[in-house]
Amino acid sequence: MLLIFDLDGTLIDSRLDLAHSVNATRDFMGLEPLPHETVYQYVGNGAAVLIQRALGDLGSSENVDKALPYFLGYYSEHKLDYTELYPGVRETLDTFLAARLPMAVLTNKPVRISKAIVEELGLTGHFFQVYGGNSFEFKKPHPIGIETLMREAGMPHERTLMVGDSSVDVQTARNAHVRCCGVTWGFQPETLVQHPPDILVDRLDQLADIVLPQSS
Repeated sequence: MLLIFDLDGTLIDSRLDLAHSVNATRDFMGLEPLPHETVYQYVGNGAAVLIQRALGDLGSSENVDKALPYFLGYYSEHKLDYTELYPGVRETLDTFLAARLPMAVLTNKPVRISKAIVEELGLTGHFFQVYGGNSFEFKKPHPIGIETLMREAGMPHERTLMVGDSSVDVQTARNAHVRCCGVTWGFQPETLVQHPPDILVDRLDQLADIVLPQSS
């Protein structure tokens, strides 16, 4: 079985680093900081959309073009100040790796930063591929990322599972005609009410209990 993981809110808790980077960008643009909880609600559709939302009434294309490079530069330097794996993630990924299940990351975060985070957290060997929001012409929820990963892994739709914390991941799975597992500990679990996944877990090891018997 092919397991495709979202990154932010699914494997890693990057909330503080994203909030600090957004507010540093707002300061750069002459704006007051936002509450962290507000920033968390803006995450999930890529860096440009995050900054456009964070700028509010000033989120014109011109201002986003000015603010986005600053945000990406600041975040690149501070991406692992507080970011860490959620509890149980490393152990469960180790279990999947030992079972020789192909795993990949599909995120809307820029690919260079995503790969750097995966590498610096010591997970490069777990994933055969890491794709970001600028890896393709379209971001999630477009199915191109899942379709590419299925082709690369030689895995059919019925043997592919998308794992994520928000409705974006569910919609991506639906558009690619694969199953989806939602996680309750992420940034936007409330969005899973309107777009319910096929499976919902409170800990990643619960997914292992479901997937491993199906993969034997």
